Amino acid sequence: MGANSFTGSIPTEIQKLSSLVELDISMNALSGRIPSSLGNLTKLYKLILQGNNLEGVIPSSLGNCQRLILLDLSNNKLSGAIPQQVIGVPSLSLLLNLSTNNFTGSLPKEVGKLKSLGVLDVSNNMLSGELPSSLGSCESLEVLRLQSNFFKGSIPSSVIGLKGIEELDLSRNNLSGEIPKFLEGLVFVKKLDLSFNEFWGAVPTGGGAFKNASAISITGNTKLCGGIADLQLQKCKSRKGGLSRSLKLIIPLVLSGVALLGIVMVMSYFFLCSSRRKRKEIPLSTLANSFLQVSYATLLRATDEFSSANLIGAGSFGSVYKGILDDNDKHQLVAVKVFNLLRHGASKSFMAECEALRNIKHRNLVEIITACSSVDFHDVREAPESLNLDQRLEIAIDVACALNYLHNHCETPIVHCDLKPSNVLLDNEMTGHVSDFGLARFLSQETGINVSNSHTSSIGIKGTVGYAAPEYGMGSDVSTNGDVYSFGILLLEMFAGKRPTDDMFNGDLNLHTYVKMAFPNRIMEIVDSTLFEGGTNERRVQRLRCA
Repeated sequence: MGANSFTGSIPTEIQKLSSLVELDISMNALSGRIPSSLGNLTKLYKLILQGNNLEGVIPSSLGNCQRLILLDLSNNKLSGAIPQQVIGVPSLSLLLNLSTNNFTGSLPKEVGKLKSLGVLDVSNNMLSGELPSSLGSCESLEVLRLQSNFFKGSIPSSVIGLKGIEELDLSRNNLSGEIPKFLEGLVFVKKLDLSFNEFWGAVPTGGGAFKNASAISITGNTKLCGGIADLQLQKCKSRKGGLSRSLKLIIPLVLSGVALLGIVMVMSYFFLCSSRRKRKEIPLSTLANSFLQVSYATLLRATDEFSSANLIGAGSFGSVYKGILDDNDKHQLVAVKVFNLLRHGASKSFMAECEALRNIKHRNLVEIITACSSVDFHDVREAPESLNLDQRLEIAIDVACALNYLHNHCETPIVHCDLKPSNVLLDNEMTGHVSDFGLARFLSQETGINVSNSHTSSIGIKGTVGYAAPEYGMGSDVSTNGDVYSFGILLLEMFAGKRPTDDMFNGDLNLHTYVKMAFPNRIMEIVDSTLFEGGTNERRVQRLRCA
């Protein structure tokens, strides 16, 4: 049934075909999840689902198919971790192909159970961590493709156990260290691709693929030297103690450079606030004298009775709705924050927000218009809107301008403490406005110490998981650095299109390391695909790389 135009999902009733030995529904347009009921087809020898639009995780029940000799799930939209029950099916002997999906996590150590497997392909995923030493137990492997992932560390010495390997592709990862000499012992290798990693030092010359320049690829490893003449690498320098000393010098310099680059990027965003546009700020004044008289009934009409369609954010103490106030044929776009006063701390959050916004005005900060009370409350969810690259850059600069004003130009510096996408509201001109000051803190200009009054300090520093600075979770004092950290996470989410709380982030993999591992050579592989809706061009791509 392969290579047709079938659509829809794989029916769970397929488990009734209990005597089925081969199922090939590849190269169709099937969608949905792989049904766990496939695990009941225990007589299957071959399962080929390649080239569809299947999503979700691999059901661990496939591990019940203990007669499988071929499993091909490649070129789908599958995600999550690779189940150890599946990758450890010892009967697999022809092919295990999980390539070109969105798998995350590490390569399970159970891969070592595949002692009879000929071809293993997990390329073009988002796997991370170190290569398991158990790979060396796959003694029958002829083809091993691990390219285009985020593997790190060195090549495990157990790889020498792959005596019959003919193709070994480790390219486009984050592997490092010296290229091990034991790879010379893999005498049947016809293709060895180590390109675009972080290998350094001398390239072996003793045998195997290293004697044939056409069999080995080491492009993109800029710190390699030596090797056979055909590789055209620079000669290795003397190693009389110089290597370790140079590393001791290089590591601090690199770390310092990365830190400096981060500071420069943040300062550049702040600088753009004043140099990019000649923006005139509104003079400071108290809000008490400028409150409009708006009734609760008016707010009901403005928000269509707090319709879920108008919800633009929900937090610990309430929700924010979009509304339009009608005043003498004038339509004013407003954000209405509804506090749930039954929630402990909500009233203090309201007092904190009013105190923070009492004497500040800026085009990129949400301005308080008025306040009223009611017992009504609606709990609904947010619906994000897709923005192109130019719009996201503009909004990022707007947020940077707002932070710059709060940190450096208020009479008493203010730390927002809860910067995240849902607290950045957009007006009709797509200008970003920072909102929700319920957790905000005041800082002493002289000491930088939190000088919030009792209303605000009793709330505690919570922020939002994934966006709050890690040191806040360990009880550290509030500082402007915390807002800068949250701003950095916000930028990563805006341009990578992934939340820091996505299911794919677990263990050592988080949004920050996910982007860091892809930068700079693979950055275009992880950016949000909707950035370039309406067409791409080299100028836009270059702007993203520079950003």
